[in-house]
Amino acid sequence: MSAQFSLAKTRNIGIMAHIDAGKTTVTERILYYTGKVHRLGEVHEGAATMDWMEQEKERGITITAAATTAIWNGHRINIIDTPGHVDFTVEVERSLRVLDGAVALFCAVGGVEPQSETVWRQADRYGVPRIAFINKMDRVGADFFGAVDEMNERFGSNCIPITIPSGAGDFFNGIVDLINFTFRVYHEESQGMTFDDLPVPDDMRESAAKHREKLLEAVSEYDDHLLEKFLNDEPIQPIEVVNAVRAATVNCDMVPVLCGSAFKNKGVQKLLDAVIDFLPSPLDVKPVEGHKIGSDQIITRKADENEPLTALTFKISTDPFVGKLAYVRIYAGTLKAGSYVLNPATGQKERIARILRMHSNKREDVKSASAGEIVAVVGLRKTTTGHTLCDPKHPIVLEQMDFPDPVIDVAIEPKTKVDMDKMAAALQKLAEEDPTFRVKTDEETGQTIISGMGELHLEILVDRMLREFKVQANIGRPQVSYREAISKEVEAEGRFVRQSGGRGQYGHAVIRVRPTTDGTNFVFEDKIVGGSIPREYITPVRKGIEEALQNGPLAGYQVNGIHVELIDGSSHDVDSSELAYKIAGSMAIQQAVRKAGPILLEPIMDVTVVCPEAYVGNVVGDLNSRRGRITALEAKGEVQHIKVEAPLAEMFGYATSLRNISQGRAVFSMSFGKYQRTPTEVSKKILEKTGVA
Repeated sequence: MSAQFSLAKTRNIGIMAHIDAGKTTVTERILYYTGKVHRLGEVHEGAATMDWMEQEKERGITITAAATTAIWNGHRINIIDTPGHVDFTVEVERSLRVLDGAVALFCAVGGVEPQSETVWRQADRYGVPRIAFINKMDRVGADFFGAVDEMNERFGSNCIPITIPSGAGDFFNGIVDLINFTFRVYHEESQGMTFDDLPVPDDMRESAAKHREKLLEAVSEYDDHLLEKFLNDEPIQPIEVVNAVRAATVNCDMVPVLCGSAFKNKGVQKLLDAVIDFLPSPLDVKPVEGHKIGSDQIITRKADENEPLTALTFKISTDPFVGKLAYVRIYAGTLKAGSYVLNPATGQKERIARILRMHSNKREDVKSASAGEIVAVVGLRKTTTGHTLCDPKHPIVLEQMDFPDPVIDVAIEPKTKVDMDKMAAALQKLAEEDPTFRVKTDEETGQTIISGMGELHLEILVDRMLREFKVQANIGRPQVSYREAISKEVEAEGRFVRQSGGRGQYGHAVIRVRPTTDGTNFVFEDKIVGGSIPREYITPVRKGIEEALQNGPLAGYQVNGIHVELIDGSSHDVDSSELAYKIAGSMAIQQAVRKAGPILLEPIMDVTVVCPEAYVGNVVGDLNSRRGRITALEAKGEVQHIKVEAPLAEMFGYATSLRNISQGRAVFSMSFGKYQRTPTEVSKKILEKTGVA
């Protein structure tokens, strides 16, 4: 850790929200006010510092999480600006895994939007303390208190305003600070760089006093001394409130809510103050936990540069100038350029060639980095997302990250023979970067199939292949990634015997299968009593079963939702082998799935359409024609939020259709929900297309 910044003066934060809530604009303002950049870059002009990819500039959206560092009031803030589009939710997932705190952004007009809920649940899962910033108070229809009420209702969280706006829309002119009980007015001629803190105006004193009372009531339970003062109507100092709010926030018992308009340069400095005052430093979070290699023994590492090195690789990217970059969060110890580290996942030592501090796509070389820092590393060959890096003398394995399976497939083929070799290398690098992007070869057709989280996801990846890797390729139509399942309980056996004098092969397994009831994809239970199969052959049987389930009997899709019990079998003193039992397990499961009434499952998407009241009838009619099931209709001001469950197969090209129906006034978001049984008629058509039926 550099001597300039102690761990107590370090913050690792992410900025997360629904698409178009203003994450990148807020980050740009932070960089401007902290002196990191000297002119404001606007998203709509394609000039935002953090949106550096060509695809981001063209579309005005964030695609990849970008890291930077800013200095504010003697503190170092490491910031990750995450995407809001649901196709790139993995970027949010892996960023939250390594961050100590988060800023959740909400639009004052839209309130809690679908992806807002997704990222909030992700933060809940990782126990990340957060503060909320209600942005776009300058927009017509802005409703600060409506947004706060909706947050409390949707999230079940204790969201408490610590600032409130003066006016809204064109009349938004300043911010009341409830802790210091002051009124801040920003100077437009300095782009919000300068401001005045004034007494609260008379017309706002009553409202401000009421909300300050609510704030004090909410935080007094975290400080006995404060509670006593509050009950006795004694004066309470601002620093006492700050300390109580911090304690509640770090403990995830409260979410302080601020307001502003990043685009109009109002409220961002208050947000920076709140990051310093309320979000945890690396010292405030629990010591990181990991396992001893090969056992369940838990090891903890404190945030201390003198502890053994413990770090997690949370992102891989390809840099055209330095090659493979691994983004690393250091939890304990010190990482030095030129040193060797152990990757427990591969069992290999790797050399740290260079350590880089990142500012978007710009790099600064450093000799070392310590606990609490987020840096990029050059030189790691076998390391990928989720791998631990540790001191070879003190090995530890941190918890891996789970990523969702892709739901959409596209066939891709190179245009020329020269492109063929380049395409293989490009796909390998892109798959290394993105755990939700998969590449496979169709064994029947020989085609290369790429899979992703949505149409935009694959479109961006193909565009990157063309621009970054100079690969010319033809793309097929998007295909749905179906699954297969079983509908009843059956028993089956697999017997593999090859005996022709001398040592042969003998494997025999009897299994019972049934559909799972809790949504899990695969469960295996060893129910053998009496040792009819020796213990060392149970694992090969399981491996054979798992491999065979990758190709179902209906159309070769992966089999999901199956509970397998190994109930019997037999062995041979001489001829039994791991290979024979693996084949026997494979034969048994193939026979069982065929007998168990195989069915086709299709991905069902959670769709939210936001449209004006006048178009609701047309939108609902169109969704019904796409086999959509309306789950909720919510009125928010002059617009309706229509929530639908719809099959992915019917949603291709929906953006164009919705634009036509609503004259361009409706928008929608879509994320994967679940796999569900495909209707019989639809299933027949799908199987006919694949040549099975």
